[in-house]
Order: sequence, then C-alpha cells, then structure tokens
Amino acid sequence: MEILIISGLSGGGKSQTASFLEDMGYYIVDNLPAGIILKFAEFCAGSQGRYDRLAMVYDVRAGEDFGEFFRVLDTLKRGQAPCSLLFLEASVNTIIKRYKETRRPHPLYAECGSLEAAVNRERELMAPVRERADYVIDSTAFSTAKLKGELARLFGDPAVKTDMTVNVVSFGFKHGLPMEADLVFDVRFMPNPYYIEELRSKTGLDREVYDYVFSFSQTRDFMKHLEGLLQFVLPYYKEEGKTLLVVAVGCTGGHHRSVAVTRALVDFIGALGYQVTENHRDMTRS
Repeated sequence: MEILIISGLSGGGKSQTASFLEDMGYYIVDNLPAGIILKFAEFCAGSQGRYDRLAMVYDVRAGEDFGEFFRVLDTLKRGQAPCSLLFLEASVNTIIKRYKETRRPHPLYAECGSLEAAVNRERELMAPVRERADYVIDSTAFSTAKLKGELARLFGDPAVKTDMTVNVVSFGFKHGLPMEADLVFDVRFMPNPYYIEELRSKTGLDREVYDYVFSFSQTRDFMKHLEGLLQFVLPYYKEEGKTLLVVAVGCTGGHHRSVAVTRALVDFIGALGYQVTENHRDMTRS
C-alpha cells in the first residue's frame, strides 16, 4: 500500500489536487483529523489490496497543535507502507485572487480582520508542516493542466506510460504573457494583417489571414527554424518526464499572426506523433 498525505495553505490547490489524484487511481479521504489518520490507514492496510493507493487530505484548523499530526506521520513513515507528505502553496496575491473569485471566507479571516493578513498568518502557522513535507508544489503559476501534469510526474503509476501532451497557445503581448508557458515565441516581426482593412476583423483561423501571414518569406523561414527546434527538443522533454509542454506564440493583440502560426504548429507537432492541443487565449478579446 502507498500512503500520501495532502496538506497546505487554504487556496493552495488541495481540493483540485485530490480530484486529480483520484483520477490517477488514489482512494481519496478528505478532511481527516490527525487522530483518525492512523486508524484509517490501518483499516486500509487490512483491506486485501482494495486500497493500494491512499491519499488523505489533512486540513489544518486554526490554532491546532501539530504535535499529534507529526506523531502520526512518524508512525506511518516507520511502517512498511511508503508514506509521503505533499504540501500545496501559492503566493499571497494568488490566494487572495482565488478567494475573491470563489467568494468563500478564509478560515482565519475573522481572527485577522483582512484577507491578506489571514493568508500571511496561515503561512506562518503552517511553516512547521511545510518543513516536514516530502514534496512542495507552488501552484501560483500553474494552470489546471500544468498542475495535473506535475502530479502525474510525481505520483503517476510507473507501470502506466504517460505520454506528453503539447499545448500550443496563441496570445497577445498587450494582455500579458501566459504564466503557464514553457516556451514563448514572439512573432511581432511578421507583417501585421491588422493594417489591412479587409483582414482587420478576421482572425488567423480565417484562410485569408492565414495565407497573408504565410505569404512572406520571413514567416516561412521562421517556421523552418522553429519546426527544426521543436523537432529537436520535444523528444528530450518527453524523455525528461514532461507530461505537459506549453508552447506560447505571441503577437500584439493575439488575433492574427500568433493564431495563424499556432494553427500551423499544431499540424506540424501532430504530424510528429505527439498529442497536441490548440488554444487561442486572446483571439476574442478586443
């Protein structure tokens, strides 16, 4: 049996992590008090293989003494079943943004008087647990797909082969870089269809815009170099264990040039035999 205990900051991504791990074959138990963790682990150990991979979410309450939890953790680590502690965190600004989006109250809000103070206080309180963690994931810059990919890399069943997916995303620099991007390519040097009146309202998915972008030698030469680079590096990313590679292509607004190049890259990467997804982040933004 394999035991994984999930803990971390409120808003750090524990619930989403538990959902992904469940998809990966873990039996998930949420919000277990420290005193019950050991008993439940003993129960699962005697289940004749029914719970081979067990993940328990330990949600710390305000003012809770970690002494009992650490004793339970030490007992589990001395046992025969491998036991690890995963700690989820994120930056203060990211957690504040997540709470504002969900409109849920932070567990320390009433005590601290403001959301920022509550997040900072919880970070201080949870420092001893973080120090004991075997794995720490900072989900600040993680998209849903990237968090899932990182969990698959760390906790995926080694007997199950995980292929790498390449996500190619177009974006506009005026809207900011995609935080999840692994590779970023700037195509603002290409002639801009925005200045052609009949093309301005269209996008790089329209044939007229696509043909215009690729009618220039600098575009075709750039694509040859970029395709050669990707053909070289993709096998190494896969060999390194990368499950999700995000390739971002940016132009000024994210409507024309980056969309056309992204479309072409998706076809090229797919032809190489990789799983590939296509996303146009800013194509519909003004």
